Amino acid sequence: MKLGIINSAFDQAGVDTVTGLEHISRIGFDCVDLFTEAMTLAEDEIRAIESTCGRLELPIVSLPVVACGLVDFNAPVRAFHVRRVQAFTALAHRLRARNILLVLGEYIWQREVIPPEAQWDWGVETVREIGLHAAERGLDIALELEPFRLSLLNDVRKMAQFIDEVALPNVKANIDISHLVLADVSPAELTILRDKACHVHISDCDGRVHGDLPPGRGVVKFGPYLQAIKDLNFSGVVSIELEYSPDPERIVEWVEEAYAATARLMAMTALRDSGGRER
Repeated sequence: MKLGIINSAFDQAGVDTVTGLEHISRIGFDCVDLFTEAMTLAEDEIRAIESTCGRLELPIVSLPVVACGLVDFNAPVRAFHVRRVQAFTALAHRLRARNILLVLGEYIWQREVIPPEAQWDWGVETVREIGLHAAERGLDIALELEPFRLSLLNDVRKMAQFIDEVALPNVKANIDISHLVLADVSPAELTILRDKACHVHISDCDGRVHGDLPPGRGVVKFGPYLQAIKDLNFSGVVSIELEYSPDPERIVEWVEEAYAATARLMAMTALRDSGGRER
């Protein structure tokens, strides 16, 4: 597998996109996940991204998108969010990415007013529509498991059930190690996602609250999870997810720390392809 990072780590620290991509390449990452807004991204910015990634030989693998409206009880809202995610698939196709990292929403009103089964079915319906659109462009949809109480997909069994109900070969799971820990999912349970996973996120946390810290700064025991991911035997990318650095002025050191720690962890399980890029 390759080692990547979501470029939002730099964006949230106020670093412009091109400079962030240059840091990502220099540090030694194999690839990048591009965090953006497909519906408002200007053409000159797209061209700058294409040019920079081409010059750096830094492939874009994934475009994350949060689309909570896909399970909204208003049909026009769901239709808008389908079109929005389809804009991401068009951009991902242009940038030669592999997948859309899709974050679904949560059950509203404590699952009391709107039947939760209805929201689940709306999610299956909208993701199937998005998945068909993505398949025409050779893209996977990687669904995010969120560890929150009311999230539709908050454990691996629900994830597997949802993927089975969508019933498209290009709709699969993203395995977020920190989220698994927060959701109390053991490494052994990942066997449920055999032939159902296509992407990985890695970060650390304190075991109680969503953190997205560099590996080694929290309590996550990564070895068993990485071995379980290796045993699933799929080709993909392990992307570091870092959010809201406590010291934005030192974001480069924050990312370098995360890269070094993750590279060591992947080396311990012989998970990284070819030992990484030349620096």
